[in-house]
Amino acid sequence: MSLDLNSDLGEGFGAWTMGDDAAMLDLVTSANIACGFHAGDPSIMRRTCALAVEKGVRIGAHVGYRDLAGFGRRALAVSPAELRDETLYQIGSLDGFARAAGDRVRCVKPHGALYHAAAADRALADALLTAVREFDKRLVLLGPAHTELEAAAREAGIRFFAEGFADRAYTSEGLLAPRGLAGAVLGADEAVAQALSIARSGKAVTVDGGTVAVAAASVCVHGDSPAAVDMARRIRATLDESRIPLRPFI
Repeated sequence: MSLDLNSDLGEGFGAWTMGDDAAMLDLVTSANIACGFHAGDPSIMRRTCALAVEKGVRIGAHVGYRDLAGFGRRALAVSPAELRDETLYQIGSLDGFARAAGDRVRCVKPHGALYHAAAADRALADALLTAVREFDKRLVLLGPAHTELEAAAREAGIRFFAEGFADRAYTSEGLLAPRGLAGAVLGADEAVAQALSIARSGKAVTVDGGTVAVAAASVCVHGDSPAAVDMARRIRATLDESRIPLRPFI
């Protein structure tokens, strides 16, 4: 069984840079590119899409709340109608740059606070999926399994692929542990072991030291930490050595 390795990229803004996108694009098979709301700007979107196409990496729209100051990690009171329109706007913006580079947006993944909010709130999940369906029914949704996002995608007729995280610990319920909790963000050694565990047995570690089932067609390595490239390189090497094929899920 093959596995997709993804990362959230294009998350700088103006003069501010975030991570080494070019190096990460040498390692991952799909990239979720910020669309200008939680991070990113037109020049970064163009550059990241062009690099992704050059390196044969699939492009996903990493849609988020309109929250540059908070990097999209703050819960905002956005109505479903507003979220629908903002999601459609973000997908369309990134798709323009993807097409200029010779490809198209192939999937959508919510970012940060929106990822968690839409996973728990069916009205928000439905709004997000309405935008996906309105833009292009060929798009797929990447997100956490067994949540409102998966249920909304199924009802909307949009293919859903489950995502696991190499560098984040989980709760015993199978949700991502909040970043503020001790042990929620994993170091490189732990992340390598977790990526391999998800790939082999569909299990991840919990913040209380246990394990929990995590279904995943794609495993994410966040691109916004100083050690992200080294972590992704080690994860890719370990998966290659374990003869786990890496290829895009889309």
